[in-house]
Amino acid sequence: MTSLDVRSIGAAVTAALRTVDANLAEFGPHYPDDTTIGDRYPLRPSNVGWTTSFWPGMIWLAHELTGEERYGRAAAAHVAGFAERVHGRVDIATHDLGFLYTLSCVVPWRRSGDETARGAALAAADHLLTRVHEQAGIIQAWGDLQDPAQRGRTIIDSLMNTPLLFWATRVTGDERYADAARRHVFQLRDHIIRADGTTFHTFYWDPVTGAPLRGETEQGNADDSCWARGQAWGIYGFTLNYRHTGDRTLLDTARRCADRFLSRLPADEVAYWDLIFGDGSGEERDSSAAAIAVGGLHELAAATGEPAYSSAADRILASLIAGYAAGDDSNALLLHGVYDKPKGVGVDEGNLWGDYFYLEALTRATRPGWSAPWLPEEH
Repeated sequence: MTSLDVRSIGAAVTAALRTVDANLAEFGPHYPDDTTIGDRYPLRPSNVGWTTSFWPGMIWLAHELTGEERYGRAAAAHVAGFAERVHGRVDIATHDLGFLYTLSCVVPWRRSGDETARGAALAAADHLLTRVHEQAGIIQAWGDLQDPAQRGRTIIDSLMNTPLLFWATRVTGDERYADAARRHVFQLRDHIIRADGTTFHTFYWDPVTGAPLRGETEQGNADDSCWARGQAWGIYGFTLNYRHTGDRTLLDTARRCADRFLSRLPADEVAYWDLIFGDGSGEERDSSAAAIAVGGLHELAAATGEPAYSSAADRILASLIAGYAAGDDSNALLLHGVYDKPKGVGVDEGNLWGDYFYLEALTRATRPGWSAPWLPEEH
């Protein structure tokens, strides 16, 4: 078993920052695409999609790791584009506004009191409220709210989007944001996790009555299997929402997600893209699920006082550093991720969220006591 040590962490941070620097030179004020193609990110045509904020998120992490103001300036330069996006209503028909505006705008507001960033993040929170399905008590995931295929539907990733709403209540005093987030998270607690601790990727409620209907998958192997990245979102997301609410049932749910995830890891502890698969299956790993899980497990250890979770996180990170970190021939930080295997998208490639959460994990390992941007500021 690969162990985590100061030397390997330091070398991994140095390599990651070298890639961030190269990408700053390559992409300038623009954005890498969601995933690499042949281990290299192409240029994204504009600030659209759900992943663009992971790029300024990485630059902010570089600033925290080094203290170098050039990173702070480069990250803050993205605020204007995200403000234009939300105020111009460009590709914002998604619950992923939490991902997009926590990293791009809440972070600079907290760092420097950037009022443009604050206004954009609050506009994003306001738009997220328009996606609340009142009968079901959930935030609808994707697309046009009048689309019958999307009404009454949410996905497990949404657990990472609710921190934007809790933040909005803290800065405005308006409880509507936090109330919507709590209702949504409690619905996921009650319906998106199965009795055995595995999770559905997506769940439907009746769009008229709000009654729970069924769980399915979009990116997992089957409706009754367990998409690895979704399980990792469950670990991190339920723990974060516990931190925002203090509701211990959410902490218990996070523990169930973590225990199941850890029980299904292969020998090197980096998950296959669906937890139904193991060593000898011939299937691809999802390094991004592993990177997300590292952060979630550390937060869970801090919340529960159970060091076994942080030990597991350290083992996973050590394996990522040793076997999955990209070399100089790639402009990703982390290789061997999977975006959407059923659709053949981003399979065995780097991806922006994997890179972000890998760098987040390295930041945790380098800076004890570091607080993730998804947490309440007073944490």
